[in-house]
Amino acid sequence: MSRVGKSPVAVPQGVDVAIKEDQISVKGKGGNLSLSQNRLVKVSNENGKLTFTPVDESREANAMSGTMRQLVNNMVQGVTAGFEKKLTLVGVGFRAAAQGNKLNLAIGFSHPVNIEMPEGITVATPAPTEIIVKGADRQRVGQIAAEIRAVRPPEPYKGKGIRYADEKVVIKETKKK
Repeated sequence: MSRVGKSPVAVPQGVDVAIKEDQISVKGKGGNLSLSQNRLVKVSNENGKLTFTPVDESREANAMSGTMRQLVNNMVQGVTAGFEKKLTLVGVGFRAAAQGNKLNLAIGFSHPVNIEMPEGITVATPAPTEIIVKGADRQRVGQIAAEIRAVRPPEPYKGKGIRYADEKVVIKETKKK
């Protein structure tokens, strides 16, 4: 059995988990998240702990038990604490401003770039060169952060562009005569 799938998911106080035949729903102060249930994994709730067991001894069922366990764990973490991604802007004159559910970027193009945030995702700019994307769904937070970064990824010669806060950009050496 999967090592990840063997460990149970503890459900904290104030989080409701509803297990149906085709869906697992997690509800908490951070919002509501749902996941379609896989037929290869049996999910059970025993005394505030969720356990994931493969239906049979197949390799696919074993792998899916660990995957389902981690996805549900991310849902429980999301509705309790939430997830966030930090991005930084590197470049002269590069700046970002959050206005409601829109993000306005001035990143060296001839026009400003406006990005609309989907429902459940919030964006903040504590400084003109910092962007913080927050939300309960880990996958959506990462996807929105990747889409923002893709507008102007860091280039390898000067390092200018939008990068993750913990990203290291290796600067290439320029061409020599």
